[in-house]
Amino acid sequence: MIRYRNRKALQLESDIVRVTVLVEGGHIAEILHKPSGVNPLWTPPWNSIEPSEWSFAAHPEYGPGADARLLASIMGHNLCMDLFGGPSDEEAAAGMTAHGEASDAPFELTSQDGVLHARASFPQAQLRFERSIRFLSPNVIHITESVENLKTWDAPIAWTQHVTLGPPFLVPGVTQFRVSAPRSKVYDSDFAAGKGFMEIGAEFTWPHAPAPGSQGTVDLRTLIDRPATSGYSTHLMDPARKQAFFMAWSPVSKALIGYVWNQSDFPWLGIWDENCSRTAPPWNGVTVTRGMEFGVSPMPETRRAMIARGSLFGVPGFLWIPAKKTVRVNYRAFITGADSIPEQPPAEVLADWK
Repeated sequence: MIRYRNRKALQLESDIVRVTVLVEGGHIAEILHKPSGVNPLWTPPWNSIEPSEWSFAAHPEYGPGADARLLASIMGHNLCMDLFGGPSDEEAAAGMTAHGEASDAPFELTSQDGVLHARASFPQAQLRFERSIRFLSPNVIHITESVENLKTWDAPIAWTQHVTLGPPFLVPGVTQFRVSAPRSKVYDSDFAAGKGFMEIGAEFTWPHAPAPGSQGTVDLRTLIDRPATSGYSTHLMDPARKQAFFMAWSPVSKALIGYVWNQSDFPWLGIWDENCSRTAPPWNGVTVTRGMEFGVSPMPETRRAMIARGSLFGVPGFLWIPAKKTVRVNYRAFITGADSIPEQPPAEVLADWK
């Protein structure tokens, strides 16, 4: 066990890549590309603490909302389960945080024979979760996850891999993206408190999102370069492809990162942009991120709204896990050097897929 940015963590390394996983919350905090020295995953510009150390009284610097405990500890790639979005007022009063209890639950981390295992139980949701991480090659990581429903009734759940990228990998107007998306939609309401750069609720074809007021389009393949802006759009992964993907490339560091997963497991990719628009603590108007959030739900919303929505574009917007049953998925992450961004993931990432 080590300390990583003031957090308890465990690491797995190859000659090219170092992966760091946090004990509390299970966040994949780092996928470091050793040749470039770049970790594309987001490290917030505020101090990180263990979620078990957080309270409203002791740590007002993380804000007064239901997301305060998550913001105190979020880093890189966090798991959203069994909620993707904010809790209802009643859930918040009962202690539920944004994106569910997985993001701040204690995980048991072990490493054996080149495999990092992460295990946790989520008592409020009555779910048992396991994740294993191993290297397929020096720059390709294979991740397997399972979720067991401990309840005696079928459970409707959200399950999203909230992969967030940040500086120095992210540079507004510079960093490039590719995704496997034929249909897209902007968030249904004013996600950005009047600072949005996309037309609210608009449907579109990737990558050209309609700008507000019929002012042309915004190309989402390049990180937005407009100060004090934010936005969220959801993207249906191409059902004609077995594997879905996103990739991001920095012309500055020449680092290329991507994730690949089964489209049938996670049919949705949400893209969240934040460019210094949030001025309340702990954001303080200085945060630049892009979340590439793939999962079973198209929009971050309350549990009631998720169930009421049901589907989008004819595709379900949440997952049923039958009583006392287990669901398993696998996906891959890779990072490498590149002189440009490709249109498809490298062949080695797609090889021998099971």
